[in-house]
Amino acid sequence: MLSNHYIGRFAPSPTGPLHLGSLYAALASYLHARANQGKWLLRIDDIDSPREVSGAVNSICHALETHGLQWDDSIDYQSHHLDEYQNVIDTLIKKDLVYPCFCSRKTLSAATSSVYSKTCLDRTHSPDLPYALRIKSTPLSTLFYDELQGSQDSSFVDDHGDFIIKRKDNITAYQLAVVIDDHRHKISHVVRGYDLLNSTPKQIFLQNLLSYTAPQYCHFPVIIDLQGNKLSKQKCAPAVSSENPQSNLFLLLKLLQQNPPKELQKSSVKEIINWGVDHWQPKRLKKIRAISNKIY
Repeated sequence: MLSNHYIGRFAPSPTGPLHLGSLYAALASYLHARANQGKWLLRIDDIDSPREVSGAVNSICHALETHGLQWDDSIDYQSHHLDEYQNVIDTLIKKDLVYPCFCSRKTLSAATSSVYSKTCLDRTHSPDLPYALRIKSTPLSTLFYDELQGSQDSSFVDDHGDFIIKRKDNITAYQLAVVIDDHRHKISHVVRGYDLLNSTPKQIFLQNLLSYTAPQYCHFPVIIDLQGNKLSKQKCAPAVSSENPQSNLFLLLKLLQQNPPKELQKSSVKEIINWGVDHWQPKRLKKIRAISNKIY
């Protein structure tokens, strides 16, 4: 019986098929949810429409189902909630918590720091020019405890600054959209890759600002190639094959440091998944940031 106290999610972007790294992320979040008798939801983060690849959603769903990762409830799509995002943005505008930023990519890339220098904070608004919206950062506490990476704290204003919540192309930025989405679904646990650890303070900042309850976080190590790059579509990671899902699952359990017995390789997808749930020990990933996919 599933528990309403644990609600997790997997939220891929439909910018291509799942590769080994994204299936690894899906499996980790699935095992964590099921081991805690929790629900596991599937959300398609399709808000960045220019990057969407035709047929990617069907490909992603097929790969998940072939590998025994069945989600609960119906699939949610970010593109169905554009009005909801805008309503939240309008509220932030009314409260004078955001400001327009007219800076070009060239200007921002030439900056000596990745933290925005507040160039546009007091700039006169020019409605004829395209602009992004930046949140006004304040020294709110974004201290949180990560299940695998331990206590995380930062000087928010110094380390993150006034980040973008709505892009110049009128698309709601990832940081705000994901916070609204997780709140809508009452997500209690966010289990995702270490590469997103730096996004968490920004999301907690927004959660505090919007009086949302922050979920518990668990950032597991990412898979890297021999050059030390995270497996990703940008690095041309190949699509994961669904021809032998048992082999893929066995490899991923090894990459997740779960030490599956050799005889499990001959089992069915369902049996492998059930073994993974019954023997899930995330603490074996504690304090690890990256794992090479060439070690086995």
